[in-house]
Order: sequence, then C-alpha cells, then structure tokens
Amino acid sequence: MEVSILTLCYLVGSVTFIIGLKMLSNPASARNGNLLAAAGMGIAIIGTIFLYEEDGKKLGNYPWIFGGILIGGIIGTLSAKKVKMTAMPEMVSMFNGMGGACAALISAVEFDHLFQTHRGAESAWLFDFVAGGHYLTIIAGAIIGSVSFAGSMIAWGKLSGKIKDMSFRGQHIVNLLVLLLVLATAAFTYQSNVQSANIPFYITVGLALVYGILFVMPIGGADMPVVISLLNSFTGVAAACGGFLYNNKVMLTGGILVGAAGTLLTILMCKAMNRSLKNVLIGSFGGSSAAGAAGVKKDQGSYKEITLSDTAVVMSYANKVLIVPGYGLAVAQAQHACHELEKLLESKGVEVKYAIHPVAGRMPGHMNVLLAEADVSYDKLMEMEQANDEFPTTDVVLILGANDVVNPAAKTDPSSPIYGMPILDVELAKNVIVNKRSMKPGYAGIENDLFFQPKTSMLFGDAKKVLQDLIGEIKNL
Repeated sequence: MEVSILTLCYLVGSVTFIIGLKMLSNPASARNGNLLAAAGMGIAIIGTIFLYEEDGKKLGNYPWIFGGILIGGIIGTLSAKKVKMTAMPEMVSMFNGMGGACAALISAVEFDHLFQTHRGAESAWLFDFVAGGHYLTIIAGAIIGSVSFAGSMIAWGKLSGKIKDMSFRGQHIVNLLVLLLVLATAAFTYQSNVQSANIPFYITVGLALVYGILFVMPIGGADMPVVISLLNSFTGVAAACGGFLYNNKVMLTGGILVGAAGTLLTILMCKAMNRSLKNVLIGSFGGSSAAGAAGVKKDQGSYKEITLSDTAVVMSYANKVLIVPGYGLAVAQAQHACHELEKLLESKGVEVKYAIHPVAGRMPGHMNVLLAEADVSYDKLMEMEQANDEFPTTDVVLILGANDVVNPAAKTDPSSPIYGMPILDVELAKNVIVNKRSMKPGYAGIENDLFFQPKTSMLFGDAKKVLQDLIGEIKNL
C-alpha cells in the first residue's frame, strides 16, 4: 500500500511539473505555475522521505535529512529575498550550478557504492559486474553534471564582474582535446580493474570540471543568456540520469522537462540572434574582448541631447509611446519609476506599451521579470515581432538602457558582429529618445549607429533619477 501511495506522489509531482511548465508560458499564470510545480516537488520529497523502502528498510537518518532541508531552505529563501533584480542572472547561474553539482554527486555516490561492493574481487574488470547501460547512466550524470557546475560557476563570475573573459589562440582546439580526454578516461574506467576503477573515474570527473571552465571562459558577455539556457539544459539531463539510476519517476520527469525546455530555449535564443549554437560557443562575441576592439566609426557624425522639459512635452502630447527596457533599467532599479511614468502618461490619454527583445538583459525573460516586479500589466508587454509592427505608428520610443537589441548595424553593416540579428526597429518611430549614462558601447562592446541618427535624441543620466525627474516635469505641464 505504501509503495502505491509513493507511486501516486511521484505521479502527482510529475503532472504538476508538466502543468506548471505549461503555465510558465504565459506571464499571467507563470507565478501560479511555479508555485504548483513547487508544491508537486514538495509532495514527491515528503513521500520519498517517509514512504520509500529498500529491502524492507526505510530511509532513516531523519535528523540529517531535515537538517539539510532546513539549512538549504533558509539559505535559498534569504538569497532569493535579498538578491537585487540586476543580480538575478548571477543567482540563476549559481542555483543551476548547484543542481549540476547535486547530479554529479549522485553519480559519484552510486559509483562509489558499486566500487565498494565489488572491489574485493580479484583480477576482474568493472564491466564484469556493472551493466553497460547502468555505467553509461552513472558516467553521463557525472560528466554532464560536472560540466554544468563548473560552467555555471564561471558564468556566475562573469555576470557578476568577478571573472573576465579569457581566450587564447587555439583554445577551442584545447577544449576539444580535453573533451576527448574526458570521453577516453570514461571509457577506460569501464575497462579498468575493479580494484582500482575509482582512480580513472575521479580523473574523469576532474577533467569534466576543467572542461566546464574552459568551455565557458572564452564565450563573450553578449552570449551569456544563451549559455545560461544551455547550461540549464545540461543540469536537466544530468538530473534525468539520476532518475534513471534510482528508478525515480518524478526525478526523471523533472530532469527531462528541464533538459528539453533548456534546449528549446537555447535554440530559440540562437534564432533570435540569427546565429548558430556553434557560432555562439566559439564566437567569443561581446564582453571584454569585443569591447576592447570596439571603437567609434569614422564619419559617424555627432549626437544631439534633449532636455527633460522637452522630453516631457514630446511624450505628454504623443498619441502612442513605446518603452524599450534594457539592462540599464535593471541596474538603476527604475522599473517602479517606469511604471509610474506609464500610468501618468495614460492619465493624459497617451497609449503606452513595452517592446521586449528576446535577449534583452542578462538572462532569458529578464525584462519580463523586471517589469512584473513593478506590477506592469502583462497585456502591455509586446514581443519583438509584434512591437516591430507598432513602431511605424509610434510617436515616441523611449529606450531605457538598451543598446545592442536596437542597433541598426544588425541590418545595415555586414562587417558588424551582430549583422543578421533580428532587432527592435525603433528607428521607424517618429522620435527616438535614448536614456544612457554615457556614450560607452553596450555589453557587446559595439558602437550603436542609432545614437547618431537625426531623429534620435540622447537623455543622459541614471535611469531611475531621469524617470523621476521626467515625471515631475510632466506633472508641472
């Protein structure tokens, strides 16, 4: 009876994962979908702790289990509450890395169990005792989880500014050689003497960690959203391997869903950037390397500034205003001021909406989460294709800290690294106002021709202060 109840708990958990993932596709239901999936996970965890049996014995070790849950729960809750919206990408990378580490540790523990069980045999090979499929699941979980952990930690360091981009001539060849060495040692482990098979196994794990570091280090900053999605899919696949190892349906389902969703998101983001995944992984686009090479183009002309009072007049008497949020908005924590500006303009009869580029910010959906925090209506958030249809009939576009996703070089300059990347066609609007701290290039390190076009005006300053001052100016009209 208890086994049946546990199976039911796993079924409930699996179903809530699927329904929750479906609900995440709509901003209006995303929060409830997340809570639903979390509740399903909670049911599966409690069911495993109290109902799982092996050879008639329950898990036991309850103080250790609940002690770990309590400590992890406190750390996770405090981290989530204290993290700033600008640091959300780093937090996602770190938590994803922890998931990869857990999956790798599961494989390591399972291998150690097999090793301790059979190490007493004399002159025997590991493959005499372990089925090929079982070993493949263990080693795949160990390798993929280790790569995800190491890569996510490097991504966290790069996003937080603690680690700089690093690349050297022939690095991709070195990466390939390390990967081949990982696969070779994994195969050698299976062919090793059972009494010493643990040595090549842990060498394999160590090399996988090295590969995860080398894998992410040369990738440019502008490609970080894609890398986060890819590493997320790695963690899902590694978790699914754990589900196979323990015949745990809910762990298998969750891992498969994360792996598949991460893979699809990676593909969609590559499509949004008009680049192949291979180009992302070896292109070293953005970050310090690109920024160092970037410079002001010849005959670029000069930019013009606009005052707060003129901005207030232009926006107050417009019929339609589109706001393009970027990372600068997140840095300034200006989402609430932006929402207040939106409500003020609407009170004057101005139609206000938001244009969201798929790779704006530092992680997938960064701008959506940012604006949702300020209670911006989901109906006002337009995806790139929909927004591009609206720009020709828009009176004013207000760009808040976005750079590369509005750069017309993606359509006009074949020599530009972002050439071919779909962008927001803001230059089709009647007036373009760009809020930036300075004229420095964006995260990709590429100069933006939009800033020098005749219909574009620059409004310099911190986004939050500028918006607050702009709100005051509009109220005084």
